[in-house]
Amino acid sequence: MIRLAVRLTLSGGREAITRLVITAVAVAVGVGLLLAALAASTAVDAQNLRTGWLYNTGSQSSPAASASGPGSEWWYYSWDGYGSQPINRVDVAALGPHAPVPPGIPALPGPGQYYASPAMAALLRSVPAAELGDRYPGHQVGTIGPSALESPGSLVIVIGHTAAQLARVSGAAKVASIGTGPGEDPQGITAMLGIVALALLFPVLVFISTATRLAAARREQRFAAMRLAGATPRQVSVIAAVEAAAAATAGTAAGFGLFFAFRADLARVPFTGQPFFPGDVRLTLPTIIVVALGVPAAAALVAQIALRRVRISPLGTARKARAPRPSAWRTVVLLAGIGDLVYFVVVGRPATVNGQLLAYLGGGALTVAGLIIAGPWLTMTGSVLLARRASRLAGLLAARRLADNPKAAFRSISGLILAVFTATVAVGIITSMTDNHAEQTFGAAGQNILLTGLTGSGPQPSDGPPPGVVVPPSLTSALRTVPGVSTVLIMYRDPAGTEDDSLVDCAQLAHLPALGVCAPGAAVAAMSLPSGSAHRAQRTQVWPAAPEPVSRLGGLPATNIVVGTNGSPAAIETARTMIETALPYQASPRTVFDSQGEQLLSAWQQLANVIILASLPIAGCSLAVAMVAGLTDRKRPFSLLRLAGTPIGLLRRVLALESTVPLLAVAVVSAALGLLVAELFLSSQLGLNLRPPGVAYYAFVGGGLLLSLGIIAATFPLLARITGPEAARSE
Repeated sequence: MIRLAVRLTLSGGREAITRLVITAVAVAVGVGLLLAALAASTAVDAQNLRTGWLYNTGSQSSPAASASGPGSEWWYYSWDGYGSQPINRVDVAALGPHAPVPPGIPALPGPGQYYASPAMAALLRSVPAAELGDRYPGHQVGTIGPSALESPGSLVIVIGHTAAQLARVSGAAKVASIGTGPGEDPQGITAMLGIVALALLFPVLVFISTATRLAAARREQRFAAMRLAGATPRQVSVIAAVEAAAAATAGTAAGFGLFFAFRADLARVPFTGQPFFPGDVRLTLPTIIVVALGVPAAAALVAQIALRRVRISPLGTARKARAPRPSAWRTVVLLAGIGDLVYFVVVGRPATVNGQLLAYLGGGALTVAGLIIAGPWLTMTGSVLLARRASRLAGLLAARRLADNPKAAFRSISGLILAVFTATVAVGIITSMTDNHAEQTFGAAGQNILLTGLTGSGPQPSDGPPPGVVVPPSLTSALRTVPGVSTVLIMYRDPAGTEDDSLVDCAQLAHLPALGVCAPGAAVAAMSLPSGSAHRAQRTQVWPAAPEPVSRLGGLPATNIVVGTNGSPAAIETARTMIETALPYQASPRTVFDSQGEQLLSAWQQLANVIILASLPIAGCSLAVAMVAGLTDRKRPFSLLRLAGTPIGLLRRVLALESTVPLLAVAVVSAALGLLVAELFLSSQLGLNLRPPGVAYYAFVGGGLLLSLGIIAATFPLLARITGPEAARSE
């Protein structure tokens, strides 16, 4: 039977070959996108694993620490930046001849030496030393290799010192080995991988399923005829499985070819804000096996499911027996997914990262699966509404056809519905996070403010606020001479306050209205900025007067240096370099808007863009294949209608209505569900409220719907060609 099935598949005439080629091409595109998503997940994981060496921990330093070992070293990691690019800085000092060496370099740098990543070395050469190079003492002795870098564009520098120098640095630690494993934020990376899997794999799998069902109704009729001629159900099943598996196997092989052909281009896509090394974009052996065997097996399974009516009775297919109508019970899974997310809003998010991942991805997966399962019922509901309001023949015919087979009608638009849902969730979450971050970081003004937190160079006290730093007057004078610097504000330790309480000169604060204003008549104000990267918007904040006179502020330790600029990169980076050079290991200047939280938010934004841009072509291809498949399956009924005198224009209106009505109706429901899921996630996980999406979201949804209507309209010429009198013959 297998040989006969292969012969029928390859020698079935032009129609069979066309069906085989179209199915194979569609599966190839779907498999290529599936492999790209899986390889990107592997690449993100590889990126994260290579950064584990940066985050070593050991015994904290103290001024009296003098013990050393032949296999240990002083280690101090800090975060720096240039513009919006983060710089990973590591200061080391060997304590013996066998001190561990970080990956990517042949030996520890000695005092006055440093190793830099290729991108860092290029940046040091391309910008003035006053903006960057003066921060790093010594000269470059080598380049850090790829084994220690997150991506080709990573900015990393390893600087050598004497042991006595780093022993006095607060935060330096003795380490006896270089750490391995995930980097600083494995939770965020894991969440990103889950989102990629959920947002891209579902549409791709729907696309592959749609492609393997191409001309399913026509094959049903052919197999029913075989049954009537004496073929057993087992024989028909073998033929159907071989036909479907042959097209899927060819498409799978072509999909692997597409992946390897565009692998280098995929490596340049910054899924997490950073491009990949080409070697990171790879497929694991389990992935290759599962995809290579799973897609043809799934195609064969879909073919078997499509033949269930033929197995029961071949006359059921011949007589066009109507399948049972979908009921409202199909919404149970969808309601369960929403209920899962509502539960965590009421009781709170799980305490562990794995618990949160399971909760939110589980609820999201249930919601997506529920949307697919409930889709036919929603389509049938739309057909009922269309029938009630239809006043012309085209509307009545379209409503009748939708009610006759709502599953097939929804299957053709399911890819676009998933694209609308995933885009709505992604845009809703990212827009809300971005707006909230902008409010917390003074909005656009935060990009021009350089905020420097100061810490003492000695050991920090176990209780009470840090001692603070004495800022030399020469530094403030030099900062004010930098072109583009408008204000230098020193925040001083409030003797009667907490760690976050500071005193400021109201005359200087007046030049930085984004930070708030002093109470009327006050010369010195008590000001409080939360520690970390989250700073409340203080534009309307009025700071209360403090009893300290302005003349006494200079004698207090400083907690922050705030530099207002005109936003020019030269002014910001020159001021940053001057502060770091004057106060080594005591200052961490950064613009309010380029904090590490901003970097993570940028990565999420980039990932959302990838999801949105990838889901739309998947949905478009799925709709195109489904429309062609639907016309192929219905060309005989349409031909009979044309022979009965139905104008071709009426058939076009029927085709347009039965495609656009469920598309628009279910798209509205999908968008509403996406906004609801985004609100539930934001409320339970981040404690934020959903912000209305911007114009870009509506442009995306509107553009996607217009593209879909264009695809539907593109099938009108095909309708006229395939519904001629010759197609009305009985097979």
